[in-house]
Amino acid sequence: MTRDSAKGLPGLPPARPIMMKERQSMVFLRYGELDVLDGAFVLVDEKGVRTMIPVGSIACIMLETGTRVSHEAVKLAARVGCLLIWVGDGGVRLYAVGQPGGARSDRLLYQAALALDDSARLRVVRKMYSIRFKEESPRNRSIEQLRGIEGARVKRLYEIIARSHGVVWNSRAYDQRDWTNADTANRCLSAATSCLYGICEAAILAAGYSPAIGFIHAGKPQSFVYDIADIVKFDTVVPIAFAMAAKKPQNPESSVRHACRDSFRKARTLGTIIPLIESVLAAGELPKPNSATPESVAMAIPNKETTGDAGHR
Repeated sequence: MTRDSAKGLPGLPPARPIMMKERQSMVFLRYGELDVLDGAFVLVDEKGVRTMIPVGSIACIMLETGTRVSHEAVKLAARVGCLLIWVGDGGVRLYAVGQPGGARSDRLLYQAALALDDSARLRVVRKMYSIRFKEESPRNRSIEQLRGIEGARVKRLYEIIARSHGVVWNSRAYDQRDWTNADTANRCLSAATSCLYGICEAAILAAGYSPAIGFIHAGKPQSFVYDIADIVKFDTVVPIAFAMAAKKPQNPESSVRHACRDSFRKARTLGTIIPLIESVLAAGELPKPNSATPESVAMAIPNKETTGDAGHR
């Protein structure tokens, strides 16, 4: 893809980004510079060796220690809807993210209306819990009470899954200033959940919603990411993390990342997240707002339709 590729080749329509559900989940890159050279999205290492990255078919790229990104690389990633995420060693600490798509005004207003309406928010939270625990959540309970019930269940689930894999489990504990000081099980869990957070955020942006407007979690730039990831993590990445911990690998983070990538591809996890988002928000039972009000001013230069994913530019 060249710098003028957005215009398309003569006689051919402009390229359309691949829909999120059809992409590979993620890749991790380190020690090199991302750039667009000779029409290709590449990682160039210190010796000048180029590794081509199929950016248009990836949901998110995790950038680890020692990576630099050129302006052209960021522009191309944004154009094709690939989320760039700057993480620490092993991918277990998130520093910053790009924004390949972003919230659409109608969907952002809908999400905000649900979060600000106490009754609608409670219905959304109840739906999240019912999907997560595969049973109806207790009625006549506040969100705070549901959180307490969740905490006890989560603690029990960790114990059950750890025991099933023969892993000694004490508690979910780690020091953000020193990830490697945690035990192997906690290191595996941190790496696994970071992988899940990455593809959940990419899906939320592709669907046109905001990662920051959460219903159970609040006050963080990724509050809604944590909400959605928590629904599926015990069916996806937690068993993987304990399975890897039982093998006692020399590099737990790398082993877990590869296992998560393979599992996401096999289970087509990306294809299930956007319908999941729509399902939990629909439980709020509020009508979606119109995309434009009668008194609003129309766009002077309408955007071209580029993809079937609602949030992509």
